[in-house]
Amino acid sequence: MKIRIIICLCAFALLHARISEEHVTIYMIGDSTMADKPVVDNPEVGWGQVFPKFFDSTVTVENHAMNGRSTRSFLAENRWEPVLEKLKPGDYVVIQFGHNDEKPEKVDRYTPPDDYRRNLIKFVTETAAKGATPILCTPIVRRRFDKDGKFYDEHGVYPDVVREIAASHKVPLIDMHRKSRDLLVRLGPDSSKSLFLWIEPGQYKSLPKGRRDDTHFSLYGATTMAEFAADGIRSLGLDLAKHLNK
Repeated sequence: MKIRIIICLCAFALLHARISEEHVTIYMIGDSTMADKPVVDNPEVGWGQVFPKFFDSTVTVENHAMNGRSTRSFLAENRWEPVLEKLKPGDYVVIQFGHNDEKPEKVDRYTPPDDYRRNLIKFVTETAAKGATPILCTPIVRRRFDKDGKFYDEHGVYPDVVREIAASHKVPLIDMHRKSRDLLVRLGPDSSKSLFLWIEPGQYKSLPKGRRDDTHFSLYGATTMAEFAADGIRSLGLDLAKHLNK
């Protein structure tokens, strides 16, 4: 009888260890394009908000992205430390900043390119030091078309900084900038509105006058961006890909 109990306890311990080993946590740090948003009477959705739907039950997604944050303000507000403290081997950190770093008129957010580079390298190296895997994402484009219907970008050197860090530090890169740019170019000025917050008056109580927002996403836009990220994980051949829903 005692032997059976011991065998059962050992089997349970092994099963628990296996489940713990297989469980993965993805931490997300970034700005409003990634952040969770209120779900009641609110059409705005961040792509990190729908990202958990792309994974099986062995994955937990902790979304720490916040509206209006740059690499500078995210660090200054001590939002990185709680993530870093919890990191363990086998975890992932998805990093996407740039929308607010590039705004000189926002003195509390603006991050010059050299500082932006240093901050991203800090996230990358400190993640790796904990045995976790950093994944860099370039910033997603805004919806911008000129009077002739030709798309133009406003991100300047910031996407290239991310690409350079990924190459020099051998960090997995998901080029959300190019993926989103190519999609907007393909859709054109009118069809691309469906990705963003083009809300007619009266659709939401919280937006009685409607809204014209070419930065933040509708549910359709957020889901599309999350799908780009999931496809990027597959293309990179990361172990995380085996946890993606088929």
